[in-house]
Amino acid sequence: MCGRFVQKSDLQKIAPLFKAAVVESEVLPSYNITPRQPVAVIMEKGQRKIVTMKWGLIPHWAKDETISNKLINARSETVDEKPSFRDSFKKRRCLIIADGFYEWQGAGLLKKPFFIYMKDEAPFGMAGLFDYWTNAKGEKEITCTIVTTEANEIMIPIHHRMPVILSPKYYDLWLSPDETDTAKIKALLKPLASNLLATRQVSLVVNNPRNNSPECILPMQ
Repeated sequence: MCGRFVQKSDLQKIAPLFKAAVVESEVLPSYNITPRQPVAVIMEKGQRKIVTMKWGLIPHWAKDETISNKLINARSETVDEKPSFRDSFKKRRCLIIADGFYEWQGAGLLKKPFFIYMKDEAPFGMAGLFDYWTNAKGEKEITCTIVTTEANEIMIPIHHRMPVILSPKYYDLWLSPDETDTAKIKALLKPLASNLLATRQVSLVVNNPRNNSPECILPMQ
């Protein structure tokens, strides 16, 4: 599962890392992103661009937005089967930009928050899906979900699942709207190699969604 993450990099500066030609998103850096918040996402439609979507997928057929709270993640094992995801998996894939994500170790009052990030501290792309939804007022909204997979070696002591972090060499294949071979695409949904990631325990300050500052990712003292 991935229930919180960080987007702190300047979108204009990192756009070349993702070969994004246009930056339409104006979301501000955030150190404690929670579901239903706007996030910066890379999509390919004519050209590759960074846009804003809300985190928590609302399928186009949904009657209301409450379903989004249950669809912040999509399991890689069943993403091509579940009615909520299979159409988007085939036609509407995206990369959700992140500088790291949080996961909690343990249970109850003993839960310890950890920040997981790339060893070189570079931003990365999490495999995502998106869909268009129109509410009762006729207003359109684009929403997204993060695809998750089984934990790699560095994550296992913390949690049994993690986001699918795609290698840049697979960005073109994942984002291509013309690629509809779901077996070929699904083969990309594997845990990232552990030696590319680093983890650190952080302060309980991140537990409160209202806290949103660099303090959230500082090492636990």
